[in-house]
Amino acid sequence: MAIYSSMLLYLSEPVTVPYYNAEGERAGMLTLPDVYRVPVRPDLIRRVFLSEFTARLQPKGRDPMAGKRTSARSLGANHGVARVPRIRGSLRAAFAPMTVGGRLAHPPRVEKRIHEEVNKKERLLGTMSALAATARPELVKARGHIFSAEAVPVVIESSALNAYSKASEARSLLARLGLLDDVVRAKERTRQRAGKGKRRGRRLKRPVSILFIAEDHRAPLARALAGLPGVDVVEPGLVSVIHLAPGGVPGRLTLVTTGALEALGKRFEVSLP
Repeated sequence: MAIYSSMLLYLSEPVTVPYYNAEGERAGMLTLPDVYRVPVRPDLIRRVFLSEFTARLQPKGRDPMAGKRTSARSLGANHGVARVPRIRGSLRAAFAPMTVGGRLAHPPRVEKRIHEEVNKKERLLGTMSALAATARPELVKARGHIFSAEAVPVVIESSALNAYSKASEARSLLARLGLLDDVVRAKERTRQRAGKGKRRGRRLKRPVSILFIAEDHRAPLARALAGLPGVDVVEPGLVSVIHLAPGGVPGRLTLVTTGALEALGKRFEVSLP
């Protein structure tokens, strides 16, 4: 879907960043697609993030008979005890919401609406805005990312996808690109979760680090980077606000290949003067 200039207040000047070869050496300058000139709308990004996040939640409900499988009946009035349902042959209360093992007064219901709907055009503009935020160094630093790269996003030639296959080689490449410090930050700040979540398959809380956008997520370099702390790998056709603005906060540190950058320009076609 094309978005036209009458709908956007875009940046006046094209965004130009350096790009690097497979060895991590600067190879020249490159002009980013016009989608990176779209204004950053934190309110719209947050709304689209909540829509995409709640779409993944599984509806939760209760068994209609939960807490009701009991012989408890109320004794009625004039017995000198409260008129709550009591188990036959005992004074122990049951069934009522305030009793041990009783039913819930207002249990979770499957029919509850947990998905926040958003218009198609809002979703598209929110994704474009989140993508444009990755080219704003001040927003990337405000998210807490640590990097020494000359500009963001960091662009590397697609030939690097098949040039590395080991995690140690991928770390060396990130060091030459000025991105390794952020991976170290994610590793050092990984911590154990407080509370019962430790027993439910989510023991650790891991910070978010680099987003690697590549045209093939199964390429050797993509597989090597995917194993590093906090690093996510996604193809340009699937990139969304969930990847670009985790938690609804724009400005994720991004590494993108030249082929993926071209694909992003075609996916988010913008008609700007």
